[in-house]
Amino acid sequence: MAANLSRNGPALQEAYGLVVDEKSPTDWALFTYEGNSNDIRVAGTGEGGLEELVEELNSGKVMYAFCRVKDPNSGLPKFVLINWTGEGVNDVRKGACANHVSTMANFLKGAHVTINARAEEDVEPECIMEKVAKASGANYSFHRESGRFQDIGPQAPVGSVYQKTNAMSEIKRVGKDSFWAKAEKEEENRRLEEKRRAEEEQRRLEQERRERELQEAARREQHYQEQQSRTCEQSQEVASRNREEWESTGLQAAHPREIFKQKERAMSTTSMPSVQPDVCEEPAPSSPPCPVQAEEEAEYEEPPPQEALYEEPPLVEQQGANSQHIDHYMQGQGLGGQGLCARALYDYQAADDTEISFDPENLITGIEVIDEGWWRGFGPDGHFGMFPANYVELIE
Repeated sequence: MAANLSRNGPALQEAYGLVVDEKSPTDWALFTYEGNSNDIRVAGTGEGGLEELVEELNSGKVMYAFCRVKDPNSGLPKFVLINWTGEGVNDVRKGACANHVSTMANFLKGAHVTINARAEEDVEPECIMEKVAKASGANYSFHRESGRFQDIGPQAPVGSVYQKTNAMSEIKRVGKDSFWAKAEKEEENRRLEEKRRAEEEQRRLEQERRERELQEAARREQHYQEQQSRTCEQSQEVASRNREEWESTGLQAAHPREIFKQKERAMSTTSMPSVQPDVCEEPAPSSPPCPVQAEEEAEYEEPPPQEALYEEPPLVEQQGANSQHIDHYMQGQGLGGQGLCARALYDYQAADDTEISFDPENLITGIEVIDEGWWRGFGPDGHFGMFPANYVELIE
């Protein structure tokens, strides 16, 4: 990258102007870089000539010196430009600053002698003055010539290669450097803006992705709730349909609840005390027994035993067929007897006092299988009654 003379332009121009001005006591100026940047600054000025200038050179820096000396031959002012690269400067910095020599030479115009120095031996004042004397083109001083030339007339002034610095051209050149610096800064700002926009776009996409995931999760939850609702409704419909089929099937002519009530009535009837056999203990041999008495004797002759109360209840012809069907189911399934336990699969609410109510996961104990579709047992509240068999599952 080119050396930047615009950052400290006024100070550089002032130091350079003091050196080239013959009326100014300042006869040297030293320039260097600001840190590791390419911005040129004034390192110092002085009035002590080459001896003082050499003392200011730093072996760890790249510096540029501009000094005004007197030609030992002609006594006219001459300008020396020293490109100093210290021995302690690293190679990378040396390569970068090598391109700035021409830029500094264009800025420090009017130099009669240019010296590229790396060590103190290269900038000894005697060596520099010898080079200045050789660069003047004459090895004599007209001040020491013989008086034979004094009769010729006034001597013309000795010519010089000094040219006045054009401030406008320098400003234009410095403006070019500042233009490129501004362009680089704008490019850097553009890259930062693109990076910021990319980060904002990434954040927006991430936010949209999170919102989509939340919406999908809500839809899945709603679908699951609807599916659960449909499953529950289907289960209730199946249970209702099973009950209707059970009530309307031809295999079950009478409802099991009616069977249970008839059994209860039969049990209460058999438990009543009978006195009719004592009244008609021995009928008169001369007269036949009356039809009413015969019916009473047949009715109360042999009451059914207690243990067979629910096996063979006094039913009508239709009820007898139901009992045979129930016994056949109990024998085929191996569910006869008492003391069975079951776990409720669904909730059931009793229709009357002969049924029990329960919730899912409740236990029903002391189950008696009185029918294929209706059992009875003790519910969670201790009430004994009937319940549908397809609402529970037996516990082994």
